Amino acid sequence: MAGLQQTNSEKILLSWVRQLTRNYPQVNVINFTSSWSDGLAFNALLHSHRPDLFDWNAVASQQSPVQRLDHAFNIARKHLGIEKLLDPEDVATSCPDKKSILMYVTSLFQVLPQQVTMEAIREVEMLPRHTKVAREEQIQVHHQQRFSQEVSCFTFLLLSC
Repeated sequence: MAGLQQTNSEKILLSWVRQLTRNYPQVNVINFTSSWSDGLAFNALLHSHRPDLFDWNAVASQQSPVQRLDHAFNIARKHLGIEKLLDPEDVATSCPDKKSILMYVTSLFQVLPQQVTMEAIREVEMLPRHTKVAREEQIQVHHQQRFSQEVSCFTFLLLSC
């Protein structure tokens, strides 16, 4: 579980994301893995910057995670010039690849307003570590029950998150 430690740049990036998505009650980004799998965080980031591009409620309530992810990636490509670096199906899992999410969020960070408050950074530093671990363990148990053939692969992914 030592891999759960965050670098300073990850803390700043997570602080930035949480600051921009604070007004979206359906979004609670606490990491760079499972917090992104439903597509809401990507759409909230985009909507917080350009609310004129799409109806948040329509995207949040009527689309599947893969559709929401595809929507966000297409909006980012069309309006911000960010290439579609991720496949929605690869992100719409219980534990998407952390490095891939970090790479894409960093691309967004480079083109969206980047003001991060000290309050937002302190908030990230205060996120309880045990809550993250407990959530990831719950995900692992769920997958062991439903997908026993994938247990070894999932454990590897969980440990690398």
